[in-house]
Amino acid sequence: MTDRISAAYAAIAQRPEAFITVRDEDTVRREVAQAQGPLAGQLLAVKDNVDVAGLPTTAACPGYAYTPDADAPVVAALRAAGAVVIGKTNLDQFATGLVGTRSPYGAVRDARRPDRISGGSSSGSAVAVAIGAADIGIATDTAGSGRVPAAFQGLVGIKGTIGLVSTTGVVPACPSYDCVTILARDLATAESAMAVMATTTQRPWPASTRFAAPAEPVLAVPAELPALAPGWDVAFQRAVDAARDAEMRIVPIDLTDFLAAARLLYDGALVAERTEAVGDFISGAGADAGLDPTVAAIITAGGSHTATGLLRDRRELDRLRERAFRALGECDALLVPTAPLHPTLAEVAADPVAVNARIGTYTNFCNLFDMCGVAVPAGEVVESDGTTAQFGVTVLGRAFDDAVVADIAARLGGGERGAAASWPERAGAGVLTLVVAGAHLRDQPLAGQLHDLGARWDGPARTADRYRMTALPSGKPALVRLPHGGRAFEVERWSLSPAALGTFLAALPTPMGLAAVELDDGSWETGFVCADEAAIAAPDISEFGGWRAYLQAREFATQ
Repeated sequence: MTDRISAAYAAIAQRPEAFITVRDEDTVRREVAQAQGPLAGQLLAVKDNVDVAGLPTTAACPGYAYTPDADAPVVAALRAAGAVVIGKTNLDQFATGLVGTRSPYGAVRDARRPDRISGGSSSGSAVAVAIGAADIGIATDTAGSGRVPAAFQGLVGIKGTIGLVSTTGVVPACPSYDCVTILARDLATAESAMAVMATTTQRPWPASTRFAAPAEPVLAVPAELPALAPGWDVAFQRAVDAARDAEMRIVPIDLTDFLAAARLLYDGALVAERTEAVGDFISGAGADAGLDPTVAAIITAGGSHTATGLLRDRRELDRLRERAFRALGECDALLVPTAPLHPTLAEVAADPVAVNARIGTYTNFCNLFDMCGVAVPAGEVVESDGTTAQFGVTVLGRAFDDAVVADIAARLGGGERGAAASWPERAGAGVLTLVVAGAHLRDQPLAGQLHDLGARWDGPARTADRYRMTALPSGKPALVRLPHGGRAFEVERWSLSPAALGTFLAALPTPMGLAAVELDDGSWETGFVCADEAAIAAPDISEFGGWRAYLQAREFATQ
């Protein structure tokens, strides 16, 4: 770990513009040595609009700086889990921008191509992770600020449903739509950090939360792809083909209403929330405050909107959301390019507002529609100058489908996660276990019923040695608990929400039901039972030790 810390500080020295405040190296070493918990020793970069006790919070504006006495709840949670703060990172001032250049502390350059932007507003956190100065980076995301830099830096970015992560101790941008998000080099690390951060939730999980995508998800994609630079459409098509190869059904949809909502974020009265958040400071700031002129102009202009204009735009947003979700239909998620191009620093300097707007084409609508998303790398694009840009896609889902989009993102990134618990489960979303022994086993015909309910396969298990198994005329097994003797049987666990379990139970045909089943580790979980008279009358197949072995033996006998 000593070498890891030395390497981190060496990386910071090479790219100092990524950080605004860097903690003392000896202090970090000491905290890493003492760290305990699921994130023990992970180096954490914190976007400098999020409070860390004893370190200045600047929001990339020197005149705004203050030093908090307490960590923001998300920082406190990550530290309690063993993460160690290495410093506070640069950003587009007041989290207003997707470029990473709107800061008096300097433009944050791309980690690979220094003539390109890093993406914002969480520019410093993304580059800190990309160059190895941090393992995880706290970002914020109102219009794409945690997803765009993830795409440009080849990282994973998780943006949860609004309210699942506390925004207390965060300098607001648009309070109705702000999210604290996470950046990491791989999905497993990002999910582990997100699970910790979401323990600070300000919004309860519903009883119907889905914990996995179906076995064959239905994935919406844009029927048309406006704003993409040359070659970027080819890269997106490769990602769509990869989704199809991963047994996802692709459904092209009209993105018109999604894109119309995206334009409302800055072109309409919704920007007034930015003015309400920090407008008074900007209007009273002196020449030495360090205001970025583009940011100041955007936030100041928001003050010209009226309350009736804001109400009108929110009604329009509701109308667009209803139509957009109607287009989304029964699709499990929407796949979009995270960004349509990767501009140079010079291109942004020449036209900062228009280039920024183009970058947000596929991100701005997400929070306005109360969607969740996971941004993942998806290969590269060869640019006109012969260099390669990192290409990324985002899997977007409806509110609280966080586990579904993470599951789909995992499959796009190289295979399913097996029996690993989703981050919503680890964060405290209500989850129950169902033990299955027959037709609902993962490779059996009725497993699709559980997939459709958002259940997640939780791995193999065995019952306690107190059961016998019979084969019912319906082609399903029945586990019968014995008062004495018996044997253990191969079963499987599935994790699902309370509402899903209730739906499943209501659909069970006679004589099947649900009751507690004892497993070989001494635990009791909900599983299938059968009316005694039906189970007693059915043939005993206990000798096979499980339903699959019985089916194999029966097939062999008929050959």
